[in-house]
Amino acid sequence: MPWRKQDKPQVKEAGPTTYLEEGSEIDGKLTFTGTVVLNGRLRGEIVSNDSLIIGEKGVVNANVRASVVQISGEVVGNVVASDRVELKEKCRVYGDVSAPVVIIAEGALFEGQCTMTKGRPAEVAQPPVRDLSLVKQRSELPR
Repeated sequence: MPWRKQDKPQVKEAGPTTYLEEGSEIDGKLTFTGTVVLNGRLRGEIVSNDSLIIGEKGVVNANVRASVVQISGEVVGNVVASDRVELKEKCRVYGDVSAPVVIIAEGALFEGQCTMTKGRPAEVAQPPVRDLSLVKQRSELPR
């Protein structure tokens, strides 16, 4: 009935709000709201409480903190998400990943440690720093 008030307003799913296409290069810190699709190059740091999609042509040399991170390209750096991280097939990730939900597709290249966290905010969830100098070499182990 047209005069009845609806209980819940209808929310429309928003698509990407910003595209950084192939050929774009950023040096520095990227902060944003909404969903960003990155197919260019970025060196520095990425911080957001929203979603980041790194496309197949995207190359990121940065630590990444966001709510949702989906990677199809290359990331060199740590990735921390408060909701989830998705590593798509043919992606390349060289660094640690920390999130409550981590999805790794068959064919993804991942070199680092994966930490499944409880739903903490992205600003708080930091992967632990590893001191590799304390690791004994095989020749130092007792026989």
